[in-house]
Amino acid sequence: MSSVKVESVVKEHAGIGEGPLWEESDQTLLFVDIAGQKIHRWSAATNQVHSLKTGDTVGFAVPRRSGGYVAGVGRSIVAVDWTTQKVTSLVNVEDDKPENRLNDGKVDPMGRLLAGTMRKDAQTAQVKPGSLYMVNSDLSVTKLLSQVDISNGMDWTQDLKTFFYIDSLALSVDAFDYDSSTGHLVNRRVVYRMEEGEGLPDGMTLDADGRLWVACYDGGRVIHIDPGTGKRLRTVSLPAMKTTSCCFGGPDYSELFVTSASLGLDPSQLQKQPQAGHTFRVTGLGVKGRPSNSFAG
Repeated sequence: MSSVKVESVVKEHAGIGEGPLWEESDQTLLFVDIAGQKIHRWSAATNQVHSLKTGDTVGFAVPRRSGGYVAGVGRSIVAVDWTTQKVTSLVNVEDDKPENRLNDGKVDPMGRLLAGTMRKDAQTAQVKPGSLYMVNSDLSVTKLLSQVDISNGMDWTQDLKTFFYIDSLALSVDAFDYDSSTGHLVNRRVVYRMEEGEGLPDGMTLDADGRLWVACYDGGRVIHIDPGTGKRLRTVSLPAMKTTSCCFGGPDYSELFVTSASLGLDPSQLQKQPQAGHTFRVTGLGVKGRPSNSFAG
């Protein structure tokens, strides 16, 4: 196996960098800064970052089949026209919960968007205030799960029969049977329980072999998990403790991109972690990822 190399590719100090997604057509990395209220696009060819201000917290941004992007801004699913920098609300969730916001979101292979919520101030969270929703192509919204603390990482197996999900404060990676025709979830079970020192499970992605890569918030690492056995296969250490999410991209999806956060670090911690909030590229892993999906709505 080639040696693993970790390098900082986006050297901006994101408050909470999140939701990386590789855009094959443009060879760009799409990601957000939740606290900075921005969507970013980093070009691998030019090493330039272009950004769009969202005006509120932004939990995720994903491509849209009809062009542009769809993002989770505040409690709204919005359409984003990158060319005009225009943001248009499509549908809201949880109008009765102004203390909540959208967090992580991902599109399934059928083109449906799954997006979860959490309390804006996670430190004062009431018991399980969040939910997980599915947004269909007609913009109808279905609640898939309630009683969620911090809705985070998600992905699907190649055969669409299993959905992996992270509610961060549960300190586990869970699996559900996934009904690909309806998106409904049943038979929840734990596939991996976080160990001492690994931090909180945050964003995640599946590789082409069906194994999980989980970013560990306050753990400074990404862990590689075999969901079949529940075993951790290896650990990739990052020079930022608040690692937040990851995705594969680059040539043949052979590179792992990892976002991180700097919000909440005091001056002495920032001095010890000068790359906190950067986005990193990990090469030499010897595995490949899979292309992302675009929202059909």
